[in-house]
Amino acid sequence: MTWHQEPLVGFDLETTGTEPLEARIVTAAVVRACAGDGPVRRTWLADPGIRIPAQASAIHGISSERAAAEGRPAREVADEVATALCEEWSRGVPVVAYNAAFDLTLLAAELDRHRLPSLTDRLDGREPGPVIDPYTIDRAVDRYRKGKRTLEAVCEEYGIPLASAHDATADAIAAVAVARAVAARHPSVAALSPRELHDRQIRWYAEWARDFQAFLRRKGNPSATITTSWPLHPLPASTPSPGL
Repeated sequence: MTWHQEPLVGFDLETTGTEPLEARIVTAAVVRACAGDGPVRRTWLADPGIRIPAQASAIHGISSERAAAEGRPAREVADEVATALCEEWSRGVPVVAYNAAFDLTLLAAELDRHRLPSLTDRLDGREPGPVIDPYTIDRAVDRYRKGKRTLEAVCEEYGIPLASAHDATADAIAAVAVARAVAARHPSVAALSPRELHDRQIRWYAEWARDFQAFLRRKGNPSATITTSWPLHPLPASTPSPGL
């Protein structure tokens, strides 16, 4: 059996914004998906400690008032999500996240913000992984396909139902389904081991980042800089802790 026929864990965050070093967790889902069995879901609703902008609430449906009334402290949620992911990696189970660099970087920033152990610390010095990012893979293996690469668009391309986009659980489940569909369509992807695929994505992401940076500079933004790091972007030297 190849990796896409084995158990996978979907991961998704819904957040206060689109900048992973600044945004906060609002909802999170970690979903274990085994072929032939129903998914096993763990979900969280956090009180991010800041107002949720109206634009973000309009996307994921969680208001500041609901998060404050029903959500758990952000520090506890970040800690539990990180623990759940690291437990899966320690078992050798790949974590699937669509646009993984956003979700994992945001989680890493939350851990740093709340002075919690990093993902690497929780893994006894090992880098997080293997990670499977259908966004990075699809962009590399079907580079010239026209159209958007949002989760909704890629689900449509691969015939994956997504009834509740921007719901963390639905998006996590869809990410796993897309990963499996990409592997089924592209045997060269299915043939790689999860670790080989992880390493290949590091290269693919860096190549995309360099190309996109060059494009932005040609279009008149000479200072444009796109990080080449995947699946985690570098964190600043210190992320301020709440109340400090």
